[in-house]
Amino acid sequence: MDMSANELSDWHGMQTPVLFNHHVPLEINSTTIEHINLNPIESTPKAVANGERVLILTPLRDASDYINKYFDLLSELTYPHNLIDLAFLVGDSTDDTMAVLAAELDRVQKRTDKIPFRSAKIIEKDFGVTHHQDVEDRHGFAAQGPRRMAIGKARNYLLYSALQPEHSWVLWRDVDIVDSPSAILEDFIAHDRDILVPNIWFHRYKDGADIEGRFDYNSWQESEQGLALAASLPKDVILAEGYKEYATGRTYMAKMGNWRDDKDEEIPLDGIGGVNILVKAEVHRSGINFPSYAFENQAETEGFAKMAKRAGYEVYGLPNYVVWHYDTDEKPGNA
Repeated sequence: MDMSANELSDWHGMQTPVLFNHHVPLEINSTTIEHINLNPIESTPKAVANGERVLILTPLRDASDYINKYFDLLSELTYPHNLIDLAFLVGDSTDDTMAVLAAELDRVQKRTDKIPFRSAKIIEKDFGVTHHQDVEDRHGFAAQGPRRMAIGKARNYLLYSALQPEHSWVLWRDVDIVDSPSAILEDFIAHDRDILVPNIWFHRYKDGADIEGRFDYNSWQESEQGLALAASLPKDVILAEGYKEYATGRTYMAKMGNWRDDKDEEIPLDGIGGVNILVKAEVHRSGINFPSYAFENQAETEGFAKMAKRAGYEVYGLPNYVVWHYDTDEKPGNA
């Protein structure tokens, strides 16, 4: 090595640096390789402050009559809309669900205020479902097993088509809600539960008075009678609540609570309904979905709750926090 006299003098006055086990960073320049780091994605009670993304999922079938009201309520949500993504699955519809949904989404997303959401996605998938949407067909006992399995499949298709790495929370929301608190996302997130559902009631006026009907009997606490019944049945039989064919003796959240009382009171649940479910995205990413088959003799949302609890996740309900459902004019036995 050639050095000047001055350079040689400087070199003798320095210590030679030594690198042990030195690794040059690996540089990947391929445009077909994507790195996704899920470690920073959390679901916390400080979701707004942390900028946590929420995915709202709604499966639709023959739902054109409800979509306008659905978007009225969605537009009132106080959680920042730039942190909310929407996704819908339209399947087996015979009405104008697709056209009405597309028009409403276009109307909302074209607004120049803070109402438009971060993104919206429509998935179309038919499953060959042919039962009608009237009360007798939807809620008759014979329809429950096939109906719940079909809805479970639709939910899973929607979930796997829409969930992105950036999502911290998933809100499942039915289209036929008529009233709901605008701060429901913040209210629910503050509980920091893995899975949380409200009580579901409906307005029905009789002689000028609101009877405040109780709607959803799929949110329940298990009973010894229910466990014994399930143990006695073939594994492919799906239990359905509110029918004389299967008396489970379970405790229904629908029969508890009052919207005038403490809205933050919690109770543990073993089964849940699907009208409004807040789920930490981690739960779904861990493989907990909506069984389209009999899982512990339950399917869809009730099977989801059973599966989640088997995996060690928390399932809770708020008996005094009421979301109001469309009155389907159901009769006893069609709970």
